[in-house]
Amino acid sequence: MQEVIENMVNQVLNGGEFIVKDSKPEDVFTPEDTNEEQDMIRAMVKDFVSAEVETRYADIEKQKDNISKKILASAGELGILGAHIPEEYGGMPMDTNTNTIIAEEIGYAGSFSVAVSAHTGIGMLPVLYFGTEEQKKKYLPGLSSGQLVASYCLTEPSSGSDALSAKTKAILSDDGEHYLLTGQKMWITNAGFADVYIVFAQVDGDKFSCFLVDKGAEGLSLGAEEDKLGIKGSSTRQVFFENVKVHKSALLGEIGKGHLIAFNVLNIGRFKLGVMALGAAKRNFDVGVKYSNERQQFKQSISNFGAIQYKLAEQTIKMYAAESALYRTSMLLQQKAEALHKAGASFAEAKLEAAEEYAVECAMLKVLGSEMLDYVVDETVQIHGGYGFSEEYEAARHYRDARINRIFEGTNEINRLLTVAMMMKRAAKGTFDLAGPAWAVQKELTSMPVASKSDGAFAAEVDTVKNMKKILLIVAGAAAKYQMDGKLNLKTEQEITMNVADVMIDVFTCESLLLRVQKLADKGGDVANHVHILEVFLSDAIDRIAKNSKDALCSFVEGEPLRMMLMGIKRYAKYKIVNVRDARRAIAKPIIENNKYCY
Repeated sequence: MQEVIENMVNQVLNGGEFIVKDSKPEDVFTPEDTNEEQDMIRAMVKDFVSAEVETRYADIEKQKDNISKKILASAGELGILGAHIPEEYGGMPMDTNTNTIIAEEIGYAGSFSVAVSAHTGIGMLPVLYFGTEEQKKKYLPGLSSGQLVASYCLTEPSSGSDALSAKTKAILSDDGEHYLLTGQKMWITNAGFADVYIVFAQVDGDKFSCFLVDKGAEGLSLGAEEDKLGIKGSSTRQVFFENVKVHKSALLGEIGKGHLIAFNVLNIGRFKLGVMALGAAKRNFDVGVKYSNERQQFKQSISNFGAIQYKLAEQTIKMYAAESALYRTSMLLQQKAEALHKAGASFAEAKLEAAEEYAVECAMLKVLGSEMLDYVVDETVQIHGGYGFSEEYEAARHYRDARINRIFEGTNEINRLLTVAMMMKRAAKGTFDLAGPAWAVQKELTSMPVASKSDGAFAAEVDTVKNMKKILLIVAGAAAKYQMDGKLNLKTEQEITMNVADVMIDVFTCESLLLRVQKLADKGGDVANHVHILEVFLSDAIDRIAKNSKDALCSFVEGEPLRMMLMGIKRYAKYKIVNVRDARRAIAKPIIENNKYCY
């Protein structure tokens, strides 16, 4: 039996392994695979957002009477807040795919979605993952019901991306029973109405640790609400600690191990940020479609014009591609957690280890989702023209609210750097073999064998994705070798690292998109426009991959090796000719007819 369980664990694609290992359409989960229960939950959350959030958004933006805290309690009553928490701690646990659906629908709730994500993610997960049994029983039931709200206090005026340099200190009292916390935190979400604060501080000056601090503690005070560019309905304040006395039982995790809490809870937070960005993008997109059909110029709807159809199609392509990668990763997280749980890990341990396993994918999807959303909201403003710049139309609010996502949960620059660093680290540890496949591609370049071609309806797409991986192996393999030889330091050569990260993101997204369309085609039915989405995305992505790879290689490789690698990129960066104009028009047509996103 143990051998069967170990095989289940090993069969799941490892984090970062997509670079060297192909997947099959049946391996992925897509939005089209949802069951009746999941569809009902999606409808329930959508109705909740429409009834409880959209109708009260003016009050939420003004933060009137702590309205977000009241709506959080309503969400708790529906089980939305505790869908990832075991029953013994007051939750209504659902699988990862169902939680992904919930996160997507909450994503449209603008400022309120920030309150939810901060509460359920970085607020609750530290307690679930690292809390003692007593801490879990004390806090998780209230947090799941929404009767308690959590706030995560990590960032300080002098420590943002460099979180471990925090200056807040925790000094053990003379009697050894309490810690005295002194310091300042800033940009703290939910700070204005939180009941419990997850606070990071240095013990003995250099032991980064974490504490649970209840509201009302003597010496705890709040700054004024920040006047932000967007997410104005989200409570964001500074939190001050002046000799705040907490019992030693308030320590979360171990002394000096706060980095494990800070970084591990961010993995799933990054994934969910990408998912919420998808939900926000879809609902924002509908605003643009409706306006394009209503707005008359030159005696016709502007949706009739090719320039507008291009925008609608390109927004759709980016959303559909991101959605494919997000739901694929949701399934990876779910499969890994289930396998680990069956192998003996607790509920929390399985979830934590699964999120850590796919830290590379979570970082990539945070970048992909937030930048996709930025594109969508920007083009929605453009479709509105001058009206898009007016606060009388909601396009302006969506535009403002979206911008924070490229900064939240680690900036996109940090996440790009982490993507490559974690991939290299996993390869160095032997989690997957990078050197072997990279060397195989190098040998293929020197031998120039007759290229093998795939068969079937998507032969060109399958071959193109395989060739994208070969390009990635050329540049990542070279970077790994040069770094090992001491000729390159990816920590300081950030431009190269970000080039490689962008190639990784495109490769993972292209493969996810291909697998989704293949799976749809296998089920039968009309998938012509889904194929158009795939063709246009691959046509654009292969050029991006080639450019990013060339930019990276030309920055650290010289002479004959560079010539050979560039020749390889030229050889592999090929895809069939696609009439992207007609494809985009075909993609836009049903959207315009249905007056909404319909893929």
